[in-house]
Amino acid sequence: MNVTKAPKLRSVMTALALVIAPGAAVVGTAGEAFADTKISHATATSMFAQAGITWSSSGNCSDRNNPSCTSFEQLNLATAQGAQTLRSASGCALNITGGTETGHASGTYSHWNGYKLDYAKSTCIGTYINNNFTYIGLRADGAPQWRSGSGNVYADEGNHWDVIYYTCGGC
Repeated sequence: MNVTKAPKLRSVMTALALVIAPGAAVVGTAGEAFADTKISHATATSMFAQAGITWSSSGNCSDRNNPSCTSFEQLNLATAQGAQTLRSASGCALNITGGTETGHASGTYSHWNGYKLDYAKSTCIGTYINNNFTYIGLRADGAPQWRSGSGNVYADEGNHWDVIYYTCGGC
C-alpha cells in the first residue's frame, strides 16, 4: 500500500517511528524517511520565509562552523515543520536566533544534530507557551520547561526559548 495515499496509516507509521526511537531514521513503504530527514539551509530558509518566520544572527551570517552565525544546514525536516506549526498555531511573530551552528550544548537531541531551534523572546510566544503547553519542571540547568501535546519541549533560557523538536507538532 502506498503510504502517501493513506493518511491515517501514514500518521500511525509516523507515531510508531517516534515510539521506536525518536530521531531514528525509519523509512516507510513508499521510501519516505521519518523523524530525522535532513534539509539544507536554503530549504529551511525558504520554508521559514513562506511561513513568515524571520531569523537573525549576531554575526549576520549562516556558516554552520561559526558560533556567531545562525545556520540551518542539516536541520531536521520535522524541526523546520515544527517551527511552521508553532508560527501558525500561535499567530505570533517568530524570530529564530539559533539553529544548527556550532557553539551549543552537545547531545543526541541537540542543535548540531538538527533537533533544536532558539527563538527570540516575545510576550506573544511566552503567553502562548504558558497557556497551551504543560509545565514539566526545571531542566538540569534550572531552565523552566513546557511540553506541547506532540511532545516537543520548550525551555525558557532567560533571554530566548530553546526548543527541542521530536515531531513536527501536528504538521
